[in-house]
Formats: sequence, C-alpha cells, structure tokens
Amino acid sequence: MNTLLNTLHRRSFVKSLIASVPASSLLHGDVKDTKGRHLLYVANPGIRNYVEHGGVGITVFDIGDGYKFVKRIPTWDVPEAQKPENVKGVAASAKSGRIFVTTINRMMALDAVSGKKLWDNTYEGGCDRMAISPDGKLLYTPQFEGPKWHVVSADDGKVITTIETKSGSHNTVYSLDGKRCYLAGLKSPNLSVADTKTHKVLTTVGPFSNVIRPFTVNGSDTLCFVNINGLLGFEVGDIKTGKKLHRVEVEGYKQGPVKRHGCPSHGIALTPDEKELWVVDGANNTAHVFDATVMPPKQSASIKLRDSPGWISFSIDGRFAYSSTGEIIDASSKKIVAALRDEAGRDVQSEKMLEIVVANNKVVAAGNQFGVGMKR
Repeated sequence: MNTLLNTLHRRSFVKSLIASVPASSLLHGDVKDTKGRHLLYVANPGIRNYVEHGGVGITVFDIGDGYKFVKRIPTWDVPEAQKPENVKGVAASAKSGRIFVTTINRMMALDAVSGKKLWDNTYEGGCDRMAISPDGKLLYTPQFEGPKWHVVSADDGKVITTIETKSGSHNTVYSLDGKRCYLAGLKSPNLSVADTKTHKVLTTVGPFSNVIRPFTVNGSDTLCFVNINGLLGFEVGDIKTGKKLHRVEVEGYKQGPVKRHGCPSHGIALTPDEKELWVVDGANNTAHVFDATVMPPKQSASIKLRDSPGWISFSIDGRFAYSSTGEIIDASSKKIVAALRDEAGRDVQSEKMLEIVVANNKVVAAGNQFGVGMKR
C-alpha cells in the first residue's frame, strides 16, 4: 500500500502543482522544484492537551513514504507533574521557511527545516487559531476567545496593532490574494472581513443561524462555508452581498452527543479545485462529502473514521484529506490509506497539521490548516 500511495502521490503532485501554481503561488510559494520531500507537520497536543494522541512537539511524517514518522521537533518544555498547554493553531510560510504554533497563551516561530526556535512570545488574552499572510510577513492571531485579534510581525512576533470585534475571537482565514482576512468568533453569528492594509473590519457576512465555528472560503472570495452550533452540516454565505444563502443538513445521520467542541460539525474544507466540500460529523465518527459544483452543495459520500473528528484539511495537491483522527483519506476513492503513528507507536491525532515541501534544505511550498479553495 505504501508503494502505491508513494507513486500516486508523487505523480499527481507534479501534474496538479504545475497546474495550480498561478492560482496558489501566493499562498504556497512560487514552486520551481517539484522533486522536494513532501512532509506532514503535526502540532501536538492537538486534541485539547491530551498527550496520549502524540505527546508534545511537532511530529513530522514523510508523505512520500506512506506517512512514516520522520522526527519530532521540540516546542515547549512541560514541567514535571504539570499538563501541557493546548495547541490552538499552526501556520507555515514558504517565503520565510518558518512554521508557527500557538497555544492558549503563546505563539512560537521555528525554522521548519532545522527546528530551531526563532522566537517565543506570550500575548494579552492568549492565542487561538491564527492565519499567515501569503507573503509570510503578518500573522492575524486571535486572542483566546477574547474581543480582539493581534496583528503580529512574523519576523519577530511583535504586535503591530489590534482589531476589536468583541466576537469571542477564535478562527482566522487569509484570502489567497492577501487583501482580506476573515475573522470568526465563538460569540457571534457574523463573519467579519478585515482589510489587511488598514487592519480595519470592512464588512460582515451573515448573520448565520447560530455562532460560527470552523469555516472556509473559496479562492475568489465570493463564498464562505461555515459550521455553526446546533447544526450537523453547514451554511453558505455570499461574501460580496454579506447575505446567508443556504442551510445544508447532513442526510441519513442523526445529530447526537459529541466528545468535544459541543458542535455536531466542527470541521469543514474545500478541495483545492473546489469541486467538493468535506464536513465532519463528531457524533457519528464520520466525514461527509458534498458535491460543490452545484449550489447548494449536494451530499455524495460518507467515510467512517476511527474516532470523533474535529477538523479536516487537504494536501497541497488535493489528493489526500487529513482528518484530525490521524487518518489519511484518498480524496478520489474515499478510502483510508494510512494512519499516523509516532515514534512510540501511538496513534497520532491532531486538529493542527499542514504539508510542507522541502528541497535542497529549503522550504519550497507550504500548505495550510484550512481547506481554502484555490480557484481564482
């Protein structure tokens, strides 16, 4: 299986990467060398602060070798008899070659290849799931469910300014062109859209039927797809008009109790080609696939997982879906083809992971933790 996975991934990566560079080069870096080593970086503990799902640190896996464990990059030391802080987000930049990790209190920058720590700062109100600008210069970093986002210099971690939404700052997505940043809070049914030049909120999308949880946007900045409290499924918003367009409920499955997040669907992602929308189902340990070429998207498949999922994202080329349960899903066949295990043989689970491509000891491409559409 590993040999087949290897061959399929490498062939498809070269073809799809060449086709996608014009649309996605701002996000992933201008990739000239497609022969690099494709690695999956997984920040731990990425399921609350549960060390049983991969310990503490960034675990690195070789995508081209069947997701075999490569190494562990140390992050924070945990004093004896104390619990580690929950990791809240991960971001990387091909422009700078850096990877960034947030916990409920702080954010750290590391060299993605060597693992060297570059800076480690705490922030007023803590940190949540951040996003990095396509040029790798800015991080929009939410407080931990607070009233503000910090706009942070990726170079040294210093705060440049703040944006106050009073929405319970939580999740963040940068647009492909870098001109907008989308800000969602746990206390608001509206998605705020910030101008990244002025660092001011331009407009909002919504209100949706409940407060926004995970969300994603398409590459042309016309549509957003949001999970909300109380809904097994998602809602669709028109970014241009600011109106809610559709409510889509998962069919054939009952909405039941979930392990975490208190939200039936806590995880949503577009495939890079925007043909499919994937949504998780925490109660039924399932990922549901929707045809996104029609509007509203139409349910087309479901995939059973080994545990309760709380996030979903994709490889850069879109061939593989990454479930927070640590399972790797072939996006075409909808079959699970691998499962992450660390150096101790533990099943690794994390809601914070992304792909990085390294060639000649340099980062040449970096994915993101969100399933953002790549069509322009």
